[in-house]
Amino acid sequence: MAKAMKIAIVDDEQDMRQSISQWLALSGFDTETFATAEEALKRIGPDYPGVVVSDVRMPGMDGMAFLKRLMSQDSALPVIIITGHGDVPMAVEAMRVGAFDFLEKPFNPDQMTELAKKATQKRRLALDARALRRDLSGGTQIMDKLIGASPAMERLREDILDLGQADGHVLIDGETGTGKTLAAHALHAVGARASKPFVLVQCGAYPADEMSTQLFEGDPDAAVLPLVEQARGGTLCLEDIEALDSNVQARLLTFINDQGSPAETRIVAVSNLQEQGKTSEDVLRPDLFYRLAAMRITLPPLRQRGEDILQLFTRFADQFADEYGCEAPEVGAQEAAQLLQAPWPGNVRQLTNVAERAVLQSRRGSGTIASLLMAESESVEPVMTTEGKPLKEYVEAFERMLIDNTMRRHKGSIVSVMEELCLPRRTLNEKMAKYGLQRSDYL
Repeated sequence: MAKAMKIAIVDDEQDMRQSISQWLALSGFDTETFATAEEALKRIGPDYPGVVVSDVRMPGMDGMAFLKRLMSQDSALPVIIITGHGDVPMAVEAMRVGAFDFLEKPFNPDQMTELAKKATQKRRLALDARALRRDLSGGTQIMDKLIGASPAMERLREDILDLGQADGHVLIDGETGTGKTLAAHALHAVGARASKPFVLVQCGAYPADEMSTQLFEGDPDAAVLPLVEQARGGTLCLEDIEALDSNVQARLLTFINDQGSPAETRIVAVSNLQEQGKTSEDVLRPDLFYRLAAMRITLPPLRQRGEDILQLFTRFADQFADEYGCEAPEVGAQEAAQLLQAPWPGNVRQLTNVAERAVLQSRRGSGTIASLLMAESESVEPVMTTEGKPLKEYVEAFERMLIDNTMRRHKGSIVSVMEELCLPRRTLNEKMAKYGLQRSDYL
């Protein structure tokens, strides 16, 4: 049985708050009372497990200031405002600010109970959704593979968590090598279909007629179900969706339409279209495109991810160093700047290749990261992005990487890191907090 939601009653009149408390308690609510808004704020935080009932006219902080304060710390908290005669314009303003509803004195106690029920139901749903998002973002293994602290990656993870809970079909696009298939797996893993099949289909792997057979007919003689049946109840991921010819697109559209809403099987279409000047909208049937693109995720290119580049390079270099039984190459300030400045047309996939080759040439004791980037670009000129970045960004990215690498090398020993980097403890603590680095991650 779900735990009863709390109701915080804030009113400077003792008789009024006791009367409301007793009535709501008889209705099954867990109440607590406060004589002032200031007192209530000591108990009511961003994840308060209930709702608030507050008078408007109170000494000290009045109901409007109290409401604004509550909304600033948790805009999903339902607040029911109690107003006196003549305060209706103020109540309307309270609704604009974010109040759940208002009651004018004298009010019917049954009306208060009904409002409290609606408000607590809304609060429970909001807190459940918030808890689920925390569990998914912190505990799903595949989400941990979406590495990066840049705003672009934060938005991507938020989009995946949001759309993972929805039922609609999804179109995933972005430049080559950005991790679109990984995003498709993550979208499935964080949704209600996580325990159901995830079927990945390379649409360009078969001729058109064979692709149609594989998708919709299967092979009865070999007891092989069509792919749409194999994915029933789960996710059918169609990679290179633009490779489907018009006839297969038509059959796919029919399949989507026949499922109705909500769809039993979710379609996640991954577009890898690289043709200059064209998008998936140009090569898919309009009706199919709009069915798939109602929900859309675009993977950010690596060149827009800032210090994620250094974090990824370090991660990949360490992995390859373990694989080849050698030390990962040290990345100095100049190499860090070159990595940050490169345009990375092949994105994460290209960065992975550069990291592996950097480990191999470091094992031989020759070569530089700059030479690898030059070879990758097939250019004799230093590779630079078309967009310059402030020097501060380069310095901070290098500083974060340096602290991160040193912490990992010393397995979280603060004293050893302080000695190597010649930093006092307070400065190191401040910089770790600034860059989101936690000692527990290195132990």
